[in-house]
Amino acid sequence: MPEHTSFFSYLVAMFPALGENMTALGHTMTGKPVTVHGAEPLVASLFVALLVIGVAVVTRGKIANLDDAVIPESQLSLRTFMEVFVAYFYDMMKEMMGAKRAKRYFPLVGTFAMFIFFSNFLGLVPGFNPPTSSLNITAGCAIIVFVMFNYYGIKENGLHYFKHLLGPVWWLAPLIFPIEVLSLCVRPVTLAVRLMMNMAVDHLLVGIMLALFAVLLPIPLLVLGTLVCLIQVLVFCLLTSIYITLATEHEEHDEPHAPAGDHAAVPAH
Repeated sequence: MPEHTSFFSYLVAMFPALGENMTALGHTMTGKPVTVHGAEPLVASLFVALLVIGVAVVTRGKIANLDDAVIPESQLSLRTFMEVFVAYFYDMMKEMMGAKRAKRYFPLVGTFAMFIFFSNFLGLVPGFNPPTSSLNITAGCAIIVFVMFNYYGIKENGLHYFKHLLGPVWWLAPLIFPIEVLSLCVRPVTLAVRLMMNMAVDHLLVGIMLALFAVLLPIPLLVLGTLVCLIQVLVFCLLTSIYITLATEHEEHDEPHAPAGDHAAVPAH
């Protein structure tokens, strides 16, 4: 298979109508045609999206019967994997922002976790490139995060959301406001570039090693690639949760639970 080509590139080339639609879309969006290789990340992203939907449908069918769902399965399956996956990211958000807000914002973070997870690991399958190695895909994810955490902040706090951009005292506002706005605008850039660079370099390194030493040496690199895929999912979702927490921090928080043994003494009658 030629360099920088995957099975999705051949899929686009096999269906002329799909290629024509990609070209028309490129002219509409950017004013220039989209090549087969340029369309490959988008096709791969659509494949991952369908895969995530399929996994969700199958898992939902397995837990539809509540009487059977409460009994854990004895071996690793798609259901147990999804239970562990969802529970991990939900618990991470709950520790950060409380159970009330974690439940409210988990659909966004959980969707990103699933999409990025399968996109990253698609690059470990021979013949495929990870969609997250394209800046167009990671920038799209980062822009959605940017729009949503600002939307959540304005929705929960109204115009008071912009108050923290002005600094602690009014006479510092001309200095603090540009810095805070720049900080907000840098967040999606760092999200997109960090994910794209890590996945592109990891996939390139594995490809080079497979070309040079196709037997034993790629095995440690594949283990390293697996760790990179997992860490990048965690970092993206962790930063997204932090941004949402900061944007909605003036919201009414969940009441803290009293520690065990801290109950007030009841006077004896």
